[in-house]
Amino acid sequence: MLTIWGRQSSSNVQALMWCVGELGLDYQRHDVGHRYGGNDTPDFLAMNPNGTVPVLKDGDGEALFETGAILRYLASRYASSPFWPDDMAARAQVDMWAEWSKINIALEFTSPIFWRVVRTAPKDRDPAAIAKALDVLGAKLDIAEQRLEQHAFLVGDDLTLADIQFGHVLFRYFDIDIMRPERPALHRYYQNLTTRPAFREHVMVSYEELRVL
Repeated sequence: MLTIWGRQSSSNVQALMWCVGELGLDYQRHDVGHRYGGNDTPDFLAMNPNGTVPVLKDGDGEALFETGAILRYLASRYASSPFWPDDMAARAQVDMWAEWSKINIALEFTSPIFWRVVRTAPKDRDPAAIAKALDVLGAKLDIAEQRLEQHAFLVGDDLTLADIQFGHVLFRYFDIDIMRPERPALHRYYQNLTTRPAFREHVMVSYEELRVL
């Protein structure tokens, strides 16, 4: 049994939970962070001194934090090819694109764009900064578009750990009020993700509790 600390509206928690759902793992999740609090208690800080979510314990094992590390742990322990290939060269490709997605997609979307659009009051928004951030993200999405023109998923024709890191922000990307250039392959990919039960349950969730009016 996995024990997970982190609120459902956290994008990092969503990535973890989507992975858990795809792997069919049993879990118990506790709402922690943001309006739920609990991430500054001595017990929580003993598990993660950063005070951030998610945190995971697998049975009686040591607590794990940092989403990428948790995802690789779950994939290594519970997944198989093609989600997490046995061949080391193939696995490195998945891991490379997972890392690329975290650095170039998730990080370039969440704070520079999502926070400025949803978690900032309308009177305080900076349209120029948002537009600049969209240009930066767009250059990386163009790379993904080229790959998705060739394959159904980011690393070939099967869902892998790279898609968890890449795809978990796309519900918000396509849902919030921003300019989105046409990227047919990316849109097709996203529509495909929305048919997956684990994606619908753990990623396509309301973020209204985060909105600043």
